[in-house]
Amino acid sequence: MSGASDARGRAGAPGEAGVRGGTDARGGAGVTGSADAAGLPDPIRLARGAADEAVPYLLDAGVRRALFVADETTAQVIGARLAQAHEAAGGAARLEIIRPDAAGDVVADEASVLQAIIAAQQHGAAALVAAGSGTIHDIVRYAAFTLGLPFVSVPTAPSVDGYTSKGAPLILRGEKITLPAAAPAAVFADLDVLRAAPQPLIAAGFGDILGKYTSLFDWVYGRETAGEPYDEAVAALTRGALERCVAHAEAIGRGTEEGVRVLMQSLIESGIALLRFGQSHPASGAEHHLSHYWEMAFLRAGRRQVLHGAKVGVACAEIVDLYKRYAAEGRPLPDACRRMLAELPDGAELRRLLRVAGGPADPADLGIEPDLVDEALRRAHTVRPNRHTLLRAINGA
Repeated sequence: MSGASDARGRAGAPGEAGVRGGTDARGGAGVTGSADAAGLPDPIRLARGAADEAVPYLLDAGVRRALFVADETTAQVIGARLAQAHEAAGGAARLEIIRPDAAGDVVADEASVLQAIIAAQQHGAAALVAAGSGTIHDIVRYAAFTLGLPFVSVPTAPSVDGYTSKGAPLILRGEKITLPAAAPAAVFADLDVLRAAPQPLIAAGFGDILGKYTSLFDWVYGRETAGEPYDEAVAALTRGALERCVAHAEAIGRGTEEGVRVLMQSLIESGIALLRFGQSHPASGAEHHLSHYWEMAFLRAGRRQVLHGAKVGVACAEIVDLYKRYAAEGRPLPDACRRMLAELPDGAELRRLLRVAGGPADPADLGIEPDLVDEALRRAHTVRPNRHTLLRAINGA
């Protein structure tokens, strides 16, 4: 598809918010993954009825054989409808429903990825379509990357910021690891579908965005103490998404159209920031490491999983409290970090915002016991040993 003509993902442009507002689904010489010169999906559509543009986009791009990937729920929400529309328009569609694990969860692990790969090979698919939320997207983006095929994103909930990411957080032999993968060729985010998502998924998206408070702090800490690469324009884009989302916390909690639109807009912007920077620093710090640690602990125990964004939001409040205690004790901190930490909301305020958005606010709300919280605060930095977070420094000391 052709390159974009607008300045999507531009810092300081809250009206655009990195989302193209046109109604056309551009085709051309075929779906090519990240055809935009900056590596961004094109188009990125956030509007009522946007999901219905996905099939014309595929057919205009010459994709006759398409694999639509969903779970049992999202197949009913949109996956089956898209596959049927593709067939009715003359395409050859296959709907693949990812099977849950023994605990009843659909997990982005080896088995799920292999299921999607085999289905695509059997069907002779020229492109994949992720019709679901974050887990389905992680499965599809890695399957598409492995097969050398493009994929199209049709989100079913405003629950994570990874829709436009090119990294796939996967569970491999029980360990959480993020691998290089494919960014979507295009995104069709349908407000009618997103507003109908269960409220916990909407609150989880808010929690994922709230985690940018500590991810941005840890990014500055890594820059100041270890010379980690940093991009102020990307940081500004992420801050803008965070601030806009926080300002609409009440509307998000009520599930209004404006609230859901702003939330999804913020999630897309955060994902665009990841694409522009090429690494996870803008959106993932110690709060994500805590979340991943809890997830792996639940997997080892055979427990049902907790929504990613819900864990991130709760973990952010825990990390902020830890970091502020560290600073109050007069422990060493670069001046830029000390100033930034002083400006961060405290844990109590973050928990208030999570409740306003209708989500869990404490580890106990997620079924995470105090012992596991303490263990994660001591050991979660080992999940990403190459990242220089303040959590790593505290535990190293």
